[in-house]
Amino acid sequence: MKDFIIPDDRDMGTPASRSATKVTLSIDGFPVTVPQGTSVMRAAAEAGLDIPKLCATDSLEAFGSCRLCVVEIEGRRGTPASCTTPVTEGMVVHTQSSKVKKIRKGVMELYISDHPLDCLTCSANGDCELQDMAGAVGLRDMRYESGANHYDKSGAGILAQGDARARAAEGDLGNPLYIPKDDSNPYFSYDPSKCIVCNRCVRACEEVQGTFALTIEGRGFDSRVSAGTPQDDFLSSDCVSCGACVQACPTATLQEKSIAELGTPERSVITTCAYCGVGCSFKAELNGDELVRMVPYKHGKANRGHSCVKGRFAYGYANHGDRILKPMIRDSIDQPWQEVEWDEALSFAASRMRGLQEKYGQQSIGVITSSRCTNEETYLVQKLTRAVFGNNNTDTCARVCHSPTGYGLGQTYGTSAGTQDFDSVEQSDVVMVIGANPTDGHPVFASRLKKRLRQGAKLIVVDPRRIDLVKSAHIAAEHHLPLRPGTNVAVVTALAHVIVTEGLYDETFIHERCDWAEFKEYMEFVSDPRHSPEATALLTGVDPQTLREAARLYATGGNGAIYYGLGVTEHSQGSTTVIGIANLAMMTGNIGREGVGVNPLRGQNNVQGSCDMGSFPHELPGYRHVKNAEVRDLFAEVWGVPIDPEPGLRIPNMLDAAVEGTFKGLYCQGEDILQSDPDTKHVAAGLAAMECVIVHDLFLNETANYAHVFLPGSSFLEKDGTFTNAERRINRVRKVMAPRNGYADWEITQLLANAMGAGWHYTHPTQIMDEIAATTPSFSGVSYELLERVGSVQWPCNEDHPDGTPMMHVDGFMRGKGKFIVTEYVATDEKTGPRFPLLLTTGRILSQYNVGAQTRRTDNSVWHPEDVLEIHPHDAELRGIKDNDWLKLASRSGETTLRAKISERMSPGVVYTTFHHPDTQANVITTDYSDWATNCPEYKVTAVQVSLSNGPSDWQEDYAAQAAQSRRILPAAE
Repeated sequence: MKDFIIPDDRDMGTPASRSATKVTLSIDGFPVTVPQGTSVMRAAAEAGLDIPKLCATDSLEAFGSCRLCVVEIEGRRGTPASCTTPVTEGMVVHTQSSKVKKIRKGVMELYISDHPLDCLTCSANGDCELQDMAGAVGLRDMRYESGANHYDKSGAGILAQGDARARAAEGDLGNPLYIPKDDSNPYFSYDPSKCIVCNRCVRACEEVQGTFALTIEGRGFDSRVSAGTPQDDFLSSDCVSCGACVQACPTATLQEKSIAELGTPERSVITTCAYCGVGCSFKAELNGDELVRMVPYKHGKANRGHSCVKGRFAYGYANHGDRILKPMIRDSIDQPWQEVEWDEALSFAASRMRGLQEKYGQQSIGVITSSRCTNEETYLVQKLTRAVFGNNNTDTCARVCHSPTGYGLGQTYGTSAGTQDFDSVEQSDVVMVIGANPTDGHPVFASRLKKRLRQGAKLIVVDPRRIDLVKSAHIAAEHHLPLRPGTNVAVVTALAHVIVTEGLYDETFIHERCDWAEFKEYMEFVSDPRHSPEATALLTGVDPQTLREAARLYATGGNGAIYYGLGVTEHSQGSTTVIGIANLAMMTGNIGREGVGVNPLRGQNNVQGSCDMGSFPHELPGYRHVKNAEVRDLFAEVWGVPIDPEPGLRIPNMLDAAVEGTFKGLYCQGEDILQSDPDTKHVAAGLAAMECVIVHDLFLNETANYAHVFLPGSSFLEKDGTFTNAERRINRVRKVMAPRNGYADWEITQLLANAMGAGWHYTHPTQIMDEIAATTPSFSGVSYELLERVGSVQWPCNEDHPDGTPMMHVDGFMRGKGKFIVTEYVATDEKTGPRFPLLLTTGRILSQYNVGAQTRRTDNSVWHPEDVLEIHPHDAELRGIKDNDWLKLASRSGETTLRAKISERMSPGVVYTTFHHPDTQANVITTDYSDWATNCPEYKVTAVQVSLSNGPSDWQEDYAAQAAQSRRILPAAE
């Protein structure tokens, strides 16, 4: 297999023009043809002619402030900036005349006159654009005398630095222009003394991230970058630590602390982030085999060169001291762990699992695949249960997040995935965000969405919480529908009621692309007055007029796109809501072109891939039911074993069966079901009842408290493979460093399978992908060779779609005719009452990820050290609660304690918390109610009571003691 060849990664100075019209001009005697609207600077770069620049970069719009990129253009007066000058037909440009050279050198002298000359010891040495440009313009000395400056504490200046140091040592800090370095952010520093006020950081914060946290304060020589008020530093400001400013900075003003510590990287490997479902591409930059920094890859088609605090900076968990690097075993969970060699651990695990099958039957064991591992690794785990265990007892964390997406979109459209790519949002006129918090859960997509909103697109937010998208810097939702948790179906059906009764549906699209008879039946259903906004208002808590206006805007506002998240799926009617959303898109014709569609924002990095790979107990890879004899025969031929035609157990069924005594063994790869799954006490009871639990992970997670075998896993930095993101994009994951535990995860699964007699002989993940392609129609055209050549593809990628499918359902739905399905609202069995009068809903926060196993082991905990309970001031006042008070949060399932955060983000009667910290164990509160079609748990609706507390509950203290007892480790025997 060929190595990946990185495409041209030069900074072209200004963004590319998308015009189809071509313009030809002459630059330094060379003819150049480029799209109309291209800057002279970029046209020169296309011809291989680099014009010096400082304020220009191709990730930002042209600004024209540094005056270093001036050129001469025949027929024009003066020396215009090449970054802000568009090309014209027949233009003749001179970039190296004596006049422009003299101007550039003079400009550089001015910059250097107010800059410290400590290049040899500067952390940006070798990676500094100011340094490079000084060389490019031939600056060898400087004419300016010492004077007022920003870099020297004493104010003595460049030409007297020895004297300056002496005066500073004596405490002479009399320079009012000097500002000390700001080291408050854990990942990067801000050194004002090295700032050239190019504005790139401020513009990146505005244009790329959309946070508007940075400004330029002062005028002229007094100008400087500010992160807020004079009392703010980078940690206390609105900065979200996405790294866009750091990446944009041409000097060491904003610099990763890892660079200062480890030096300038010398090589890079392109890989894919292992956090959320956006699937950002990164350059992992290294010195030797030491990872120095992660830089968002400008050619990444999901992120387009942007990142968030997690992907950019929170990779340190890979080298954290908590990582388990040797296999461990124990006979029972009350014993300490014993470190052993791999052969012993695998033999122990294999004999235990085979013994359970001999004693309790073939169906007594199963697996849980990981949504954090690669497609290839997930494929092998589900193959393990089907081809080695001989059953279909395989499930994945998608069961507890997006399984309703698979069912709902599968029933209506014929595919279990989103319809668009992320680029599509740039063509949207109206965006409806339902039950998702993109700024926290999918921040890179959120930045692209906010950019589109600033350009004029309209936003509708359907969420019980006033998330940042409702109103933040330079954006505001046109409509916010703050529905009561659990009433999604009623709200979506009310939206459809308005569209149908006011005749706003697209009759032509429905006739051509859908079943008209089914639509008439659905139309009759939603037209019923009981579904009107006025009739449902008492139930949903949504103002009827606001809902009507939102429905009209979505139906008539142009290209309408829907993005939704776990606030849709994690309900007892999650599948029904997905169906309702699909109905909305079909009835308005918002399917099958740019800027529209139905798009689930997947939670973990490879949730989509784990589903694609056959992780559900009723489906083989490619979403084909195990009852289909032809599909079973295909896999039986490739795998050499018969396939069980009966669907296996889902995660809740495994736990129920374990408590009943019929399910006895579990291989759990990369998931922490004790912390992430609902009704924690029931999960604990199920795990405790099993006789062999194998946990395959990076850390001794909460599930490992009940494990008998621990197989140390490998991080995404230590493996080859692929991830599939929320837009169905298959991206390469490339090994950055050798596995610290000795094996990649796919190798460990193979070793376990072979210890149980499988006889697998894979030597590289590319062979696993070849097997996936040979057995899975939507992946039949996928190969590592293709991915190395084109970067990434979106499935289906096959003979009909050799280049992948960025947009689904263009000419017709995958199932043929789009299917309208009636969406009757059925209230959840979880009800509020006198004992439990409040509703709890849960979610995520920007700095932490899922159960926090990775992010809690990084400096991200600076921003979110503990889970807190958001409570409305009205509810807090009734209970005598103040900020930071300890609270008891109790439900019918259990109770826990955490601190209070009084917030108006929630409506009265609704409280909110995150689930990132195991000492809170928020899921001890949640119930075992679940989606009617998929068993996806109802995390978002739990009746609770909140009262003052003195600290951790008895259950928390008992749990902490049990966890500490369970994590005792004996060293390996000599």
